[in-house]
Amino acid sequence: MLVLQALVSIAAGIVTFLWPGITAVALVFVIAAWALVTGLLELSTAFRLRRAITNEWLLVVDGVLSVLVAVALLINPAAGAIALVWVIGWFAILSGVLLIALSFRLRKEQSSVGISRTAPSAP
Repeated sequence: MLVLQALVSIAAGIVTFLWPGITAVALVFVIAAWALVTGLLELSTAFRLRRAITNEWLLVVDGVLSVLVAVALLINPAAGAIALVWVIGWFAILSGVLLIALSFRLRKEQSSVGISRTAPSAP
């Protein structure tokens, strides 16, 4: 089941790369289908593993969450597209802030590790 889940995830990624010009709503449908199939596969895997492992409820919760996300996206794909834009936007902003903070920290630390402020000369 986990191999099948992995193949579905890879297929969703390939579809996304093959058709980058699809609309945001179409991408939401691809994501919803991926979430639905992987959620159902996780629930099936948890059911099969219930006697072999403990804490399979974690996989159940993840499966239920995936199915709920899929249903929400299918009910209102426009909201899903807007949410994707917000997630990507916030990720870009937070990533930029973290990289700026890292650059200040590296600049502060450069003297303690002997990093020169000038670029090395060309050979």
